[in-house]
Amino acid sequence: MDVRFINAFLDGTLNVLKTMAFVEPKPGKPYLKKDSLANGDVSGIIGLTGSATGSMALSFSEGSILKIVSNMLGEEIKEINGDITDAVGEITNMVSGAARKELEPLGLNISAAIPTVVSGKSHSIKHVLGGPSIIIPFEIEEGPFVVDICIGGVK
Repeated sequence: MDVRFINAFLDGTLNVLKTMAFVEPKPGKPYLKKDSLANGDVSGIIGLTGSATGSMALSFSEGSILKIVSNMLGEEIKEINGDITDAVGEITNMVSGAARKELEPLGLNISAAIPTVVSGKSHSIKHVLGGPSIIIPFEIEEGPFVVDICIGGVK
């Protein structure tokens, strides 16, 4: 996968979470994921079309998403509920938007669909293109989360 996509989604994730949730995630080394098992307890996935085709998912551990959404809403949330799943969809949308905006000056104009949110232990993420995806791991004190990207068909 083109490093421009990895960098755009890494930057978008850092910027959105720093601005909206007042956390500073520590990124890890990206790696290839070959299965469909989600890396977290709740995931947002969004389809991408245009100059490139594919999908992007954000998959959060329970601890990380509870902290992030609690910070966003200014109140402590102790369990995954409707507020959490709504926020995951919105965070997915914001990260996708930030990454797409970063790619525009490179001549890559990408549109996004409406995010879908899935939660539960050991759920799956099926990317539009199928096949392997790139995982960008992140860590905050309360737990890990990942950006899971599968993009191809770059025009």
